[in-house]
Amino acid sequence: MGDSAHSDSTEHFRAISRAYSDASILMHEAIARKAGLTGTDHKYLGLIINKGPCTAGEIAGMTGLTTGAVTGLIDRLEKKKLVKRQADKRDRRKVMVVPDVRKTMALLEPVFADLQEQTAALLATFSREEIEIIERYFLGATDIMRAVSANLNT
Repeated sequence: MGDSAHSDSTEHFRAISRAYSDASILMHEAIARKAGLTGTDHKYLGLIINKGPCTAGEIAGMTGLTTGAVTGLIDRLEKKKLVKRQADKRDRRKVMVVPDVRKTMALLEPVFADLQEQTAALLATFSREEIEIIERYFLGATDIMRAVSANLNT
């Protein structure tokens, strides 16, 4: 493949990738609105659920948010009863943010059900080998984005 063809192919891939990223952001904003959250609160709640009980400082470290912004995030999620502040059993001076996975799933599952069904149908159109290639891309792209985020947050 010549340099020009490779360059065109790369640009085409980048355009598709940007369109996917844009659609993802808009979809998550719409899902969050439907659930009474902001798009970023919805995504940060997902990070907190994946991490499990953690401190506000750990949330700041994961997200790059300031401690003040994290306090606001926790306040908003706590008001909706999606997380709660709880004293750490080992160190009572430390406050843990504990996600309520059951309430979160009850809130978001109806919104995600159609998405999950359509995604499963799309995946069924790919061979196992094609899915492995797509997974390799997403894993590599995720590593790149995490590294860029880490560099920007320092």
